[in-house]
Amino acid sequence: MKSKTRVLIADDSGIMRLLIADIIKEDASIEVVDTAKNGKEAAEKTSELKPDVVLMDMNMGEYDGIYGTKRIMEENPTPIIILSAVGNTNMSPILEALKAGAVDYLNKPEKNNSKIRDIEAELISKIKEASSANLSSTQKIKQSVNYSTHTFTETLNYEIIVIGSSTGGPTAVETVITKLPSNLPIPVIIIQHMPENFIPSFAARLNQLTPLDVVVAQKDDEIKAGKIYLSPGNKNMIVKRERNNIVFDFTDKRFKEYNFPSVNSVMYSVAEIYGKKTIGVILTGMGKDGADGLLSIKNAGGITIAQNKETSVVYGMPREAFESGAATHSVSINEMAYFLVSCIE
Repeated sequence: MKSKTRVLIADDSGIMRLLIADIIKEDASIEVVDTAKNGKEAAEKTSELKPDVVLMDMNMGEYDGIYGTKRIMEENPTPIIILSAVGNTNMSPILEALKAGAVDYLNKPEKNNSKIRDIEAELISKIKEASSANLSSTQKIKQSVNYSTHTFTETLNYEIIVIGSSTGGPTAVETVITKLPSNLPIPVIIIQHMPENFIPSFAARLNQLTPLDVVVAQKDDEIKAGKIYLSPGNKNMIVKRERNNIVFDFTDKRFKEYNFPSVNSVMYSVAEIYGKKTIGVILTGMGKDGADGLLSIKNAGGITIAQNKETSVVYGMPREAFESGAATHSVSINEMAYFLVSCIE
């Protein structure tokens, strides 16, 4: 019989600890081993009880979620999910926690504790997903920012890069983007599964970390060389040809794998417009979104890449892309930017 997933809940609200525990207990495959009132207590109880997953609030006084995440990842590496209302208004602490080693995040509903039930299914799913996360992958990531230029030939092999990612994606995307040369001669489109209100903050963070211009894509924006575009999180995006330009648009079509934003939606349209001049990439994430879109890029003559297992936090989307034959290359996240540059020229 498979053992239960053991969860530690860290939250400064006694009522919230009870509500979250009640939600978790409804799934027979998960159990709450204990609760903690702050990050310090969470770190101590993680050391003592060795839970499979820690649910970590952010605002918990002096010993907050950042403190708890950093200490746990230093002393007893354990999959951590940030479960906090702070992400409704400020993404920065969430991104800091992810950078410190947390594997995922989920917004609490704002102001109304009873609405925590609204995220029940997603919370249970994320706990199960996090329990099998590859924590060693985060220790293998080497962060650096590339401010230098690269000498590209006048004739380029490819005209666009499109990247899809999910769980573990923010850190993986940051690793790739910050290592690209400052004079990248083609555009990059990123589809990251995350709540829609997180995406502008994520774009702003990336924009601060790279000399390249990072923006959230808008309808009718012309796609320009050297810019990085993030898909909004409330729509499924496509690219289309309009007169002599290629621009962004949105579709009402829904996809069975994932929506808002769908990786497949963007990749299908990029394959149609750019064809063999496309580089498609699937990074860490749960599920199958992007595999079919990546296959359409491959069938159009483009090059297709999946992040390797060793550096993926969750080897779900990359596994599906590689084992289905959609991805023809498996590449470490630390080498991804360099591999992309070598493809372009």
